[in-house]
Amino acid sequence: MKKLGFGMMRLPMPDAKVQDKVDFEQVCTMVDTFLDRGFTYFDTAYMYHAGISENVVRDAVVKRHDRNTFTVADKLPVMRFKEEDTIDDVERVFNEQLEKCGVEYFDYYLLHNLNRRDYPTVQRLDLFRFAMEKKAEGKIRHLGFSFHDKADLLDQILTEHPEVEFVQLQINYLDWEDERVQSRKCYETAVKHGKKVVVMEPVKGGRLANVGEEVEKMMKAVHPDWSPASWAIRFAASLENVMMVLSGMSDTAQLNDNTGYMQTFAPLTDDEIKLLEKAAEILSAQPAIACTACRYCVEGCPRDIQIPDFFMLYNQDQMVLRQGGSANREQYQVIAKDHGLASACVDCKQCEGACPQHLSIINLLHRVVNTYEK
Repeated sequence: MKKLGFGMMRLPMPDAKVQDKVDFEQVCTMVDTFLDRGFTYFDTAYMYHAGISENVVRDAVVKRHDRNTFTVADKLPVMRFKEEDTIDDVERVFNEQLEKCGVEYFDYYLLHNLNRRDYPTVQRLDLFRFAMEKKAEGKIRHLGFSFHDKADLLDQILTEHPEVEFVQLQINYLDWEDERVQSRKCYETAVKHGKKVVVMEPVKGGRLANVGEEVEKMMKAVHPDWSPASWAIRFAASLENVMMVLSGMSDTAQLNDNTGYMQTFAPLTDDEIKLLEKAAEILSAQPAIACTACRYCVEGCPRDIQIPDFFMLYNQDQMVLRQGGSANREQYQVIAKDHGLASACVDCKQCEGACPQHLSIINLLHRVVNTYEK
């Protein structure tokens, strides 16, 4: 397989505030182009796009193309199962996913977002055994899990479950040496256990597509025709044990860019990697919130605070403020319309428990309040 996968979690939308509606016509065009250029891997999950991503895979991919021309990766929503749930509830969700995707089997199936909070659920419900049974039935071809935690826990899980074939990890050049994310350490742990790696968040939720003037100037001096996002995806794809790099492509232009250079992909040189190390130093020094806009924090928020949208606006305005401009209070009110202000937070911290980036969301919301409400 070519190393670029189509992540179905940031699809084009007519209205950015309405997650459960996508620009279906544009999605179909993107899917067709992706397949025409020889790429095959589509990645979805139960909760993406407010629960409709699997349906989009069915309607845009499965119903419109021969089953032998593409592969589908889906994920069991471990974080959705509560203390009272049983293996019957897991069976129901799995069958629902097959139906929503319109397939009889998943080429790749993952336990979703394993971390210290949710791994006990995996153990209580014996979810790896469940998945292996489905594999024996022919309903799963390859089994893995996605992971958002420290390398020591990853080592524990892979030691306890050698049956796993691959691991999906957050890897990008900004997080490579970050002790909070531990991209490098997690990658090396997977390699130690002989597991292939699927990369998620190679562009860090868009953060590495908009790198600022200083970093972009460095990049253009070396490769004038490379986009900042392409540098990020090339970094992840250059790692030897990476079998797939996922990109959540939000429009046709992004898809054309990604599929263009990934058709004839060549690993980065040592000098190009050194440039990205310097870029990471510069970006790490900037006061940005390391949110990837996965939106896991929004679901369950008792005040319906649109946390990722506030953080994205805050990051954009930091550049403006450094240049002597003003915070965009009007856009802040637009985001908050029909939702909660950042100041409505009740400090319940459910968002922090759900955050794959392990952000101190409550404290960061205080920054937002001070910027836009004071």
